[in-house]
Amino acid sequence: MFGAVVVGIGIAGRVRIRDMLTPLPGTPAEKLTVKGFISRRSLGTQEGVSQISAEEAVNREDIHVVFICTENVFHEDSIRTFLHAGKHVCVEYPMAMNYKDAVELWDLAQEKGVILHEEHIELLTEEYKALKREVEGKSLQDGTLHFTGGPLKPGFGFPSFTGIARLTWLVELFGELSATAATMEEDSSNNYSKMTAKLLTSDNRPLTWIEERGPGLPRAKNINFHFDSCTITQMPPAARGAVGIFMQDMINFSAKLAGQVSPEEVQREKIRILLCLKLAERIQELCQS
Repeated sequence: MFGAVVVGIGIAGRVRIRDMLTPLPGTPAEKLTVKGFISRRSLGTQEGVSQISAEEAVNREDIHVVFICTENVFHEDSIRTFLHAGKHVCVEYPMAMNYKDAVELWDLAQEKGVILHEEHIELLTEEYKALKREVEGKSLQDGTLHFTGGPLKPGFGFPSFTGIARLTWLVELFGELSATAATMEEDSSNNYSKMTAKLLTSDNRPLTWIEERGPGLPRAKNINFHFDSCTITQMPPAARGAVGIFMQDMINFSAKLAGQVSPEEVQREKIRILLCLKLAERIQELCQS
């Protein structure tokens, strides 16, 4: 069994606790047992789970695994602390706010002989899986992914990092990408922002990625992918999945802990994550130059 602690008790942190208390039978997630949670707030006991300090989590020998569910800007320091203590880490994306720190964290995990897993639940949604099937085998000519949503609270970072889920979609759908140009529109008085990034596929097909946030904007992904054989302008219909996306991720992470995921698959995931972080950093540089 792997004793686990959850850092941050927002929506995701509570889901992590719930899933560990009721894991999917017959999966590696049954090997996780929740030992406590860490929060900046004083919350007492949640779902029968006790609040503990970060110091206690670092030092306890019955805690092997940490789930980090805090604001993005706190991820890197938390990961570093727990990796140094020899704990396995599952963290929400992005693991760091720049490429260099992410590389250092991977190196530290390898040095300590522990698993570092960056959660990407957006790749586990039925919506994404349906789109992936739709795109399979088609030759892209050009495309746009335009995300809209409400304003974010402070602590989540630049839009190319907060929206890295969408960037990950594009990389998984169309392969290695490069950033050629990017702009940022901001109206801080109205809590509005719009980032537009121009990307190229490895065979020089143009993609545009837009992250637009402001009060009253619906949470939506608008797509327009033009292929040699057709154009896709709407997300394909997808039924609700039988297993929740956080549970799917917990099973994937637990399988890594149990040594059930091939080194090749782990390496492929690491390459994609670092590529997306490098792209996010490049887009930020282009916006700010």
